[in-house]
Amino acid sequence: MTDPTEGAAAPDFELETTEGRVRLSDFAGKTLVLYFYPKDDTSGCTKEAQAFSALAPEFAKAGATVVGVSKDSLAAHGKFTAKYDLKIPLASDPDGQVVERYGSWVEKSLYGRKYMGIDRSTFLIRDGKVTKIWRKVKVPGHAEAVLAAIQGD
Repeated sequence: MTDPTEGAAAPDFELETTEGRVRLSDFAGKTLVLYFYPKDDTSGCTKEAQAFSALAPEFAKAGATVVGVSKDSLAAHGKFTAKYDLKIPLASDPDGQVVERYGSWVEKSLYGRKYMGIDRSTFLIRDGKVTKIWRKVKVPGHAEAVLAAIQGD
């Protein structure tokens, strides 16, 4: 497991999304917001996807592409996208390799029970380099903070 740091090269990836295959090299010279979330159609994940979708035109205007990643299947992503009319592609990482490469597969705790799961985390990647990382993301205001970080540069 690698854990990228700000300023380091972004871990390579290739994933299927609701809009086709996507790989890190597709974003050479561009800005990518790669965000990891635990599960489709759960409260926090829905709010986060809706927030990024609502701001999709602003991200596009700022020259950035937003891609959400979870271990859910493409079929689940498709239902989730349709149900909430999401405007961003969602990538499926069923074996969790990309989640692990980004250090987002972590030990979590719920009601005293420990288990492994996806840490809600976001990576701002510019031309293959990680320029900003948000870990243990709290959903309210997060998409706006990411957009502000892009616009502020």
